[in-house]
Amino acid sequence: MPKPAKTGSRQAKERPTKGSARAGGRAARREARLRPGDDAPNAAPPGQVGGQYRPLTDAGCAKIHDAALTLLDTIGIGEVPPIVFELAKARGCHRDRHGRLTFPRAFVEDVIDGAAKSFVLHGQVAAHDFEIKSKQVRYGTGGAAVQTLDLDKGRYRSSTLNDLYDFARLVDRLDNIVWFTRCCVATDVEDILDFDINTAYAIAAGTTKHVGTSFTLGEHVAPIVEMFDAILGGDGAFAKRPFCKVHISPVVSPMRYGEDAVSVAEAAVRHNMPVNSIIAAQSGATAPAPLAGMLAQTVAETLAGLIMVNLIKPGHPTIFSNWPFVIDLRTGAFSGGGGEIAVLNAAAAQMGNYYDLPSGVAASMADSKLADAQAGFEKGITALATGLAGANMVYESAGMMGALLGASFESFVIDNEMLSSVQRVIRGIEVDDDMLGLDAIEAAIRGPGHFLGSEQTLAAMQRDYVYPKLSDRESPTTWQEQGARDMRERARDTAREILAEHFPDHLSEAVDKKIRSRFNILLPRHRMRRN
Repeated sequence: MPKPAKTGSRQAKERPTKGSARAGGRAARREARLRPGDDAPNAAPPGQVGGQYRPLTDAGCAKIHDAALTLLDTIGIGEVPPIVFELAKARGCHRDRHGRLTFPRAFVEDVIDGAAKSFVLHGQVAAHDFEIKSKQVRYGTGGAAVQTLDLDKGRYRSSTLNDLYDFARLVDRLDNIVWFTRCCVATDVEDILDFDINTAYAIAAGTTKHVGTSFTLGEHVAPIVEMFDAILGGDGAFAKRPFCKVHISPVVSPMRYGEDAVSVAEAAVRHNMPVNSIIAAQSGATAPAPLAGMLAQTVAETLAGLIMVNLIKPGHPTIFSNWPFVIDLRTGAFSGGGGEIAVLNAAAAQMGNYYDLPSGVAASMADSKLADAQAGFEKGITALATGLAGANMVYESAGMMGALLGASFESFVIDNEMLSSVQRVIRGIEVDDDMLGLDAIEAAIRGPGHFLGSEQTLAAMQRDYVYPKLSDRESPTTWQEQGARDMRERARDTAREILAEHFPDHLSEAVDKKIRSRFNILLPRHRMRRN
């Protein structure tokens, strides 16, 4: 939590009163208050501490935990790959008469105790490193949108490799989005190896923030790590600074392993790549419709993913990502926004904290197709609920539209600003003698009769308040005189400005040439420079 600046009684007593010869200084301070500037400190940066919202009682958490362990012990996981079975068998697990691998309760608890409780997620540069731990909350991207809302035409079309690169370099300039995971699918790349390589290249070339990607097959991991080594400057460099995590879904709901995901995890572990182990069951379809039952099953499945990684390498950096998804039971359609998905993912974050495990959840996935009022309330309630619950990493938190089928440039910009306010709510209110400032209240009452321009106000302005750059706070008259433009129009302009000017150059010509000589890179080099 950011430390507040000191504004104690001494400053209040030394402040000049009305009519002082220092009025010019006060005028300058008032001007500073009105125009804080782009370099003003962020009053609520990423990493605020959540946990204030607890949709589950302590007894409820214990019941969910007990139910999950019962499911693993009595029903177990089906379709177990040989490597997982052999490693589990050596630890005292066994197959039941139905051929399902069951995990004794004591074994599961031992795995939880031995799992990594915190670790650093690296960027390509140290400035973007952050430690995932406790209830510190950060927001980032995710998804596999097959459509992109065209920034110029305002219509959805198939997502491309160019779009993925553009999303990455847009996020590179959005401060409240801490990492970039592939948000759209390059539908114009058909070969599966080229697809994985070009996806990894586009996101690594587009931002120096921590990134995340997925792999179609386990054997695709090694060549992509070779490319990452080249980016960082030599063989083995990625293992020392693994700036990319792998996203896998090791369990197919309900409760069976996915063989390809296990092979990808095994390969990733060999290269010291952090694992984001995601369970994405759907209520009433692949998991129970009652929310408590869904949590019990998905916690069991997320524990099964954790077990799988820790059998391969105990203590390997793994994110406990339970993403309980909701479908509209009237139609069967996925629903990314609403009270149910907000409370479910908040509860999933709470269970991650119950185990003291680094957690990931999903939020801010609007069902709306445009950045309209529906998108605003869907994104706002889900992003806030999961943050207040103390989720370490909130995925899908920017840009995702159409129930994850679409991605939007202007929505990335809007959501980045929304997240500044969400982080401010999570920060809360610090209460101590300096924050109360009773001497300053007395000085204002006995002096000028207001707090405008005071040292206390100026300090609080920089320390306690978030100033939106995109949201409109003008009067209706001024707003109309300035063209009566809505937020989506302003966000579209901001996205265009960034994409016209910001072309990350951290990949040198020599490094890029080396990568292109080794791999079939389909993103044109000229597309990565200003015209």
